[in-house]
Amino acid sequence: MKRSEGHLNIVTVLLGVVIGVLLTNVVIKILPEKKFDGDYERWRKLNLILQEVQKNYVDTIDMKGMTDAAVSAALAKLDPHSVYLPPVELSESETELAGNFDGIGIQFNVPNDTAIVLSVIPGGPSEKAGLIQGDRIIRVDDRVIAGTRTPQDSMVRLMKGPSGSKVRITVSRDGTLIPFEMTRDKIPVNCVDASFMINDTTGYIKLSKFTRTTYKEFSEASEKLLSMGMKRLLFDLRDNTGGYFDQALLLSNMFLSKGDMIVYMEGRHRPRQDYDADGRGALKDIAVAVLIDEGTASSSEIFAGAIQDNDRGIIVGRRSFGKGLVQEPINFTDGSGVRLTVARFHTPSGRCIQKPYDKDYAYDIYERYAHGEMTSADSMKVDTTAVYYTVRGRRVYGGGGIIPDIFVPMDTTRATSFFIACNRKTTQMRFAQSMFDKYKDSLSNIEDFSRLERFLNDVDLASQFLDYAARVDGIRPKEGEWEETLPYLMPQLKALVGRFSKLGDEAFYRFYMPVDDTVQAALKNSSEIY
Repeated sequence: MKRSEGHLNIVTVLLGVVIGVLLTNVVIKILPEKKFDGDYERWRKLNLILQEVQKNYVDTIDMKGMTDAAVSAALAKLDPHSVYLPPVELSESETELAGNFDGIGIQFNVPNDTAIVLSVIPGGPSEKAGLIQGDRIIRVDDRVIAGTRTPQDSMVRLMKGPSGSKVRITVSRDGTLIPFEMTRDKIPVNCVDASFMINDTTGYIKLSKFTRTTYKEFSEASEKLLSMGMKRLLFDLRDNTGGYFDQALLLSNMFLSKGDMIVYMEGRHRPRQDYDADGRGALKDIAVAVLIDEGTASSSEIFAGAIQDNDRGIIVGRRSFGKGLVQEPINFTDGSGVRLTVARFHTPSGRCIQKPYDKDYAYDIYERYAHGEMTSADSMKVDTTAVYYTVRGRRVYGGGGIIPDIFVPMDTTRATSFFIACNRKTTQMRFAQSMFDKYKDSLSNIEDFSRLERFLNDVDLASQFLDYAARVDGIRPKEGEWEETLPYLMPQLKALVGRFSKLGDEAFYRFYMPVDDTVQAALKNSSEIY
């Protein structure tokens, strides 16, 4: 496919923040004088209906709800990602990617219908007030949330709020109820979950999303690993659902040579626009393997496609989600907004990232499971009629999503009935919490991985878990199941308990790595990393 003239250099992206309305971080205001074209009569029909309903309908009506429903129904006739967002949902979606939010500054999980503080963000209101890891949150203001089956997202909304506003949090600590009053503030949200050296020359970075701070965080993480001797990088984008487009451009630019295309976009009313690397990236000489799966989407796919089509590295894992639509934000004065699809993203070879959206679109992931794609490369949905070629002439295929160079199936062999029963009851997670309660003083002070590993070996997690599963959940392994389950269970237990140390998520990913088939496949095929 011929490239358009006047394609943008990445420098233009940095200076001009890219083509105005096409980037997801741009806010569009709808002005009263906005005019419709020849289809105006159709829009006028909708307005007249709403007016007549308001004036003449027999019962009281929620006009706002009716209007919202009408807009949502209209957009439902388009693609799956053109949507109307009410004020609360729009605010939450923007907050998620902003790099910060207004709140109290804690991470928590809910293993037993009670929110338990997993970590306290340094410098945040919770730390200043005195909340600590392991506290159980009983009440937020006057609402009891412990033991009431309060949804986790509702708990989050109760604790969040405008900076400067006050909130009362009551926690249970060692059986004692302790009230705290704190003032909400801006809380930073990190998108780099972990970064460390796997061995003397191989670094690992786990990125959860593409937020406003992604480039900054990734640059700092990669600089740290370079100073430690990194020659190759395992870049983990599994379950990364994407985010800001410009951040995907900036990260891609770090790995590519001058003139290498990163991506292009094109739509019915949007002429093709190319985005190229400027050749000044700090990681051009670092070998890279990108880890993907069915949860890898949007900006993550842009990055993976750029690496693959330029033959810059290998892609390891399972076929990505297949979301490659350019969303134009249209925001209204009431705080609501529309995300309208105006173009599609294409990889440098010409592949459209977006998978087809038909009547089964919402169930595509389930279909992948049903058809065996998660366990067999031969079952992978590949459009063999849509053949494209990388810079070096390798064949790659369209059909939606990024197809990995090295397929890694989901391992179902480790799923003994004992293991499945424990997973269903979240036994491992609750056991990890009990271990923190038991060894809180020791775990809270460990910040060295080798020391953490020695500590977990010394406390004999295996025996303690076996006892806990039987005593608390009534789960006992059948003959031979314990020996079969243990090699996979132990790394999981160490990862979950280790998360309560000062190492946090780094401990989790490091402990789980020996049984992470995708990581192991990337390490095994290191000779194929360009």
